[in-house]
Amino acid sequence: MTSILTNASAMTALRSLQTTNKALEQAQARISTGYRVAGASDNAAYWSIATTMRSDNKALLTVQDALGLGASKIDIAYTATNSAIDVVDEIKSKLVAAREPGVDRAKVQAEISQLQQQLINIGASASFSGENWLSVDSASPDYSTTKSIVASFARASDGTVSIGTITIDVDSSKLFDANGQTGILDTTSTTTNGGVVYSVSTLNISTLSSSANDLADLDEMIRTVDAALQAMTNAASDLGAAKKRIGLQVEFVDNLMDAIERGVGALVDADMNEESTRLQALQVQQQLGIQGLSIANASVQGILSLFQN
Repeated sequence: MTSILTNASAMTALRSLQTTNKALEQAQARISTGYRVAGASDNAAYWSIATTMRSDNKALLTVQDALGLGASKIDIAYTATNSAIDVVDEIKSKLVAAREPGVDRAKVQAEISQLQQQLINIGASASFSGENWLSVDSASPDYSTTKSIVASFARASDGTVSIGTITIDVDSSKLFDANGQTGILDTTSTTTNGGVVYSVSTLNISTLSSSANDLADLDEMIRTVDAALQAMTNAASDLGAAKKRIGLQVEFVDNLMDAIERGVGALVDADMNEESTRLQALQVQQQLGIQGLSIANASVQGILSLFQN
């Protein structure tokens, strides 16, 4: 039946054209944004997962910054400890040289005093971002024997998050402690014969003679300096191990962030090759739909000829 009120062919062609236009808008949006899932309306589940993973990646970026800051602090302490080891090693050599009879110990002490001052300078300058792990004051309210460095951010299957840390014992690596002098270089000892109280950073051999008692005291000082040297070597070893671990963690976090980024991309990114091909096909369909609608609308024009003379 032909009707001037209802054109079924035109309605069908119009519906088809509207569907094509809607698909065309979607393809153009994907090409413009680069996303297959740009909002929750596109795919609520994928959008929710992607949003959470992007948030976690931002948290991991902060973890990276924290690891970098922690690595810098450890590097400062490690470098300063190594420098102090060289100085203490030199002090030890001077003391061994002073053990020889006839040596002017006052002149040797003048050299040692300069080296001791250098140790104090090294301890005081080993500071980064307001923290000094080598020259401390354990009586300070904010002093802690351990330092924690944020190292990881994890999300469990139930959605709960946790922060992982790397803990470093700085109490065993401190060189100077203003409270009680319990650092490696300022811990005091007392000579057996002379009853002289000294530490690596304060010992003085200028008044020692070549008597058996004074030489015995000098031997004690040498052993004390050697023990401090061993303690500093152990501290540097621990700091080096922590530095290595942080380096590995930085590399892991970097790889993890890349993996998360790839995972998010697999969920929401548009395949540009596929979308461009689809766009071209839809453009052709749109043109055909317009022509089909035009033909369907033109078909009713034939009814006019029935009323012509």
